Amino acid sequence: MSQSYRPETVLITGATGGFGTAFAHRFAGLGCRLVLVGRDAAKLRALASGLTVPVHTVQVDVRDRPAVEAALAALPTDFAAIDLLINNAGLALGADPAFRSNLDDWEVMIDTNDKALAVMTGLVLPGMVARGRGHIINISSTAGSYPYPGGHVYCASKAFVTQFSLALRADLIGTGVRVTSIEPGMVETDFSLVRFKGDAEKAARVYADTTPLTADDVAEAVVWAGTLPPHFNINRIELMPTTQGPGALGVHRSPKG
Repeated sequence: MSQSYRPETVLITGATGGFGTAFAHRFAGLGCRLVLVGRDAAKLRALASGLTVPVHTVQVDVRDRPAVEAALAALPTDFAAIDLLINNAGLALGADPAFRSNLDDWEVMIDTNDKALAVMTGLVLPGMVARGRGHIINISSTAGSYPYPGGHVYCASKAFVTQFSLALRADLIGTGVRVTSIEPGMVETDFSLVRFKGDAEKAARVYADTTPLTADDVAEAVVWAGTLPPHFNINRIELMPTTQGPGALGVHRSPKG
């Protein structure tokens, strides 16, 4: 199917991370206006300076609801009508078993991956419904479908994203607003470096001797879903590298005797 639609204005959270940067460049290549949301002002400026389309940057922690509300209310007129919201901000922290995990890490994951995503959606969605058009793409994960040891809260947070996306679709039938859940498996970005709090050796072991997806691969799926004709909704896209697959269920076997 040839491209027949282009969102005019795209808002991307987590814009300066690996995924967000790839998304920004791809949608800029289509000529879309961009609202780039991130915590680091210098990184936002650097990203915006490399783009040739109109860009509005928003320095905010997406967990700070009052600040997010104020930033969206203050969007310039040319950027206020969001056609595509990409809820990309998210992270994993730690990979220890649940009984040895850091509760602060749990709260950060829930607050970022779930609460902030829901708040951003709740703030942008009424405008989309009022205009009779729009698209929300939520970046979930295969971790939301296939739990793994050490994943506990991260896996649960991404299951929320997937189910929230599907529930939104149920509410939005007849409004002209689309919702898509993008669910990548192993992708080599700074994800593992963040997860292991800067331990480059641990992060490198995640991708050693295999061929993971790249941020550009995920952007390919996001752009495809986001540029289909308005009558065409992609509910979910699950993608993995060919070197990865769902694992067997774990079984503990006690020694005999």
